This record gives sequence, structure tokens and C-alpha cells, in this order.
Amino acid sequence: MKKRNIILAFTLITAGIIMGFILSADLGVQQVNYAKETSVSAGASDLLGRFSDALSEVSEAVKPSVVNISTTTTVSMNTGPFGDLFNDPFFRRFFGDEFGGHMRKYKSSALGSGVIITDDGYILTNNHVVKDAEDIKVILYDKREFKGKLVGTDPKTDLAVVKIDAKGLPALKVGDSDELKVGELVIAVGNPFALSHTVTMGIVSALRRSNVGIEDYENFIQTDAAINPGNSGGALVNIKGELIGINTAILSKSGGYMGIGFAIPSNMAKTVMDSIIKHGKVIRGWLGVTIQNMTPDIAKQFGISREKGALVTDVVEDSPAAKAGFRRGDLIIEFDSKPVESSTALRNMVAATPPETRVKIKIIRDGREEVLTVTIGRLSEEAVAAAKSEYRNVMKGVHVQDLDAGIRSSLGIPQKVKGVVVTNIEMDSPAFPAVRRNDVIMEINRKPVENIADYEKTVSKIGSKDSVLLLVYRDGGYIYITIKP
Repeated sequence: MKKRNIILAFTLITAGIIMGFILSADLGVQQVNYAKETSVSAGASDLLGRFSDALSEVSEAVKPSVVNISTTTTVSMNTGPFGDLFNDPFFRRFFGDEFGGHMRKYKSSALGSGVIITDDGYILTNNHVVKDAEDIKVILYDKREFKGKLVGTDPKTDLAVVKIDAKGLPALKVGDSDELKVGELVIAVGNPFALSHTVTMGIVSALRRSNVGIEDYENFIQTDAAINPGNSGGALVNIKGELIGINTAILSKSGGYMGIGFAIPSNMAKTVMDSIIKHGKVIRGWLGVTIQNMTPDIAKQFGISREKGALVTDVVEDSPAAKAGFRRGDLIIEFDSKPVESSTALRNMVAATPPETRVKIKIIRDGREEVLTVTIGRLSEEAVAAAKSEYRNVMKGVHVQDLDAGIRSSLGIPQKVKGVVVTNIEMDSPAFPAVRRNDVIMEINRKPVENIADYEKTVSKIGSKDSVLLLVYRDGGYIYITIKP
């Protein structure tokens, strides 16, 4: 009887559980209701779908032209108690190469990117990707590996050309970077952090960026397409799949992507590459003038309404400019029918012009426009020294530029501060490290400095054994600095 009651109870409980499941299913207690439609219109979905398909098509067309570049370099490291601390150039300058221990040599590997420009194996990349490399390995999109030969480099633009022994390669068409517009969509392709053929998308944030302090010749395309370590030397392409830039650098406080990347324009890169392939080095044009940007104050003093152009502050003797009749105070506003916006723009135009080319240059002199015809010369080391006004005194190796509105804004320099801003300082300069990049030199030996002309006039009179007293604006304050030979 007891056993029968247990069986009956178990049967009733089981039946109850089954009925509970049935009822809960009917009542929708455990039922998941999935959305049957979205609020996105068919037109919007179609538009975004076509946009997505277009980006995929461009990416797939471009990726085979981008290569992975792996280099091996021998580096020296200090094995003393302070480790690699004394490898820093600052400490080596004062304590010598052997301070703190023994120097040992090690093999170091690095990764970067490159772009196939010709189907017979010429590859464009950054100079810093292959600098001092003993071995260069190029890995294609299809995983084939080749030994790369360094054809030539150009540190002034941070470009290099590598050649591999291969035919029928997927060369990327070079587009016209002069046609780019701010806001235009661009795609960056490279190998960030060794992640092969990574594609990122962004827009052209700005054009003709200079005075960044990265290279001698700067005319960067600024983009917010994600660029990270390993992207160097990779491709920046437009929506047609054409190469319009070589990814080169980023501005970052962390070392990673922060929304500001720079690429060398394809037109500049192509000119450099052609010269390297033809001559083994870059041959640049030379005009023979010292120039600075026009500012509102200077324009007012000269009685000129224009605030754009390159103002001639000096003419090198026996230079092409001197032979063509250029004078101090001429404002260059056109070069070969192209408008000159700044001194940097003119410098890039002249450098890209082959020597012996006859060019018409429009200037403003004494309030009137004139056109001078000049035969561009060849830039030599002697010409560079003359153009840069190299001084044999404590200011040797200090590079400065006029304060313009853009620099004031980016560095937060008040309007009342007048002087020249330090754009770079060479490590063997007597002024290193007392003078720093972004310092504003306001006075030299108690004499006010308001522009490059004042700076050059004062510095040129400093003797090789003279000490110098500088008044500098730095980080929101004013300080005096003494520099001794």
C-alpha cells in the first residue's frame, strides 16, 4: 500500500511538471521574441551597402601592392651596471662611448611596409625603415619572400627605394596628390605591429603640413586613418585605389594611434624615386635665396596687402637668383605659374625642379608685380651651407623660423611674444641642450629679435669664441640662457 502511494505521488508530480512546461510555453513565459524588422530604411541600407562594397573593392585591389619589409641591423649596447642608459646620445656626448661598461654588438630586427611601384620590382618605402640595414627581406601579399637590394635613400624626405628580383608584380598606380582635398576619403594599408596588410579608413585632415620637425623637406598629408608602428612606408590611397601618399609618422603621446598621422605626398615621392633610380641619389634644384614667411606686421611695413608668399631676406652671391636680378625684400608670389603660399612651399617647389630648367617667377617689388626668369641651379653641399647661413659660433646647429599664426596657435604663444621659434637643434651644437625645440628666442645679447632677418643679422656678428646671452620664452615663462663656446 505504501509503495503504491509513492508511485502515485511520483506520477502526479511528473505530470504536474509536464503540464507546467506546456502551460508556460503557451503563455510565452520562456519564449524569446526576435525582432522581425528594423527601423533602417531600405534606401539607407542600400546606400551604406554600396559604400561598404566599394571600400572592400578598393582594399582588395590595393593590398597585393603593399609589402612587408623586414630588416636586420647590428646595434651596440652597453653591458655596464647602468645597462643601456648611457647609449643615450646626451650621456655619450659628456661621458664617452665606453662609460659605464663594455659595448657589445647585437642583431636587431625591425618591421615596416613598402609599396610596389613598378611591375619589375621597384618598391618605395621610408628611409627610417631600411636605415643601416644589413639585410632586407621583402614579403609579398602572396607570402613569397625576396631579398631586397637598397637602390638609394633620401633622408631629407625620409624616402628610400628597394629593388627585388621579380617580374609581373602588382604595381600600384601613382595618383596626383596635388588634386587632394581636405575631407576626402582615404585608406591606409600597411603592417602595423606585424599584422600583415591591415586596412584602415579615414579622411584627409589637412594638406601641406610643414614645420612638423620630422624632415628637412616637409609637405605632409595629414590624415586620421589609423597609422601605427609598422605602417611606415605603407600606402595611403584615394577612393580610386591610387597611391597618393607614403605613410611616414604619427603625432602621439603614447606611441600609438591618436588620430594624427602624416604621409609624404605621392608627387614628392615620385620625384624623389625617379631621381634615385636614375642617378642613385636625389638631385635638387637651387635658387639661391634666403626666405621667410610674410606676416601681417612685415606686410604693413613693406606696404603690401598680401600676407602670403616667400619674402627674400638675402640673395647668395653668384647664385641663379643673383644672376636673375633678385633683391632683398622681393616677395615671391608665383613659381612657374603656381601660387606660392609660404617659404616652405617655395622651397619644396624649387627642390623638385630639375637643374637647368628655366622658370618664370612672379614677385612684388616696391608695390609692383614683376616677372623674373631664372635658370634653376643644382643644390650642392656648399649651396646648402650658404642657404642655411651656417655660423661658426655657439649658435651653430640651431634652426629657427618666424612665428606665424599657425605656430602661435599650435604652441599657445601669446601675441605679445615676438621672436623666432626653434624648430630643431643639432646634437653637436654648443647650444644643445640649453636651447630646446619650440623655444622662442626673443633677444640675443640684449638685442631684440622679431624675425629671421633680425636673428641672422645678430648671429652673423657673433665671434667663434664669444659667449651669448639669450632671452627665451618657454612653457609660458621667460628665462635668460647663457651659451658658452
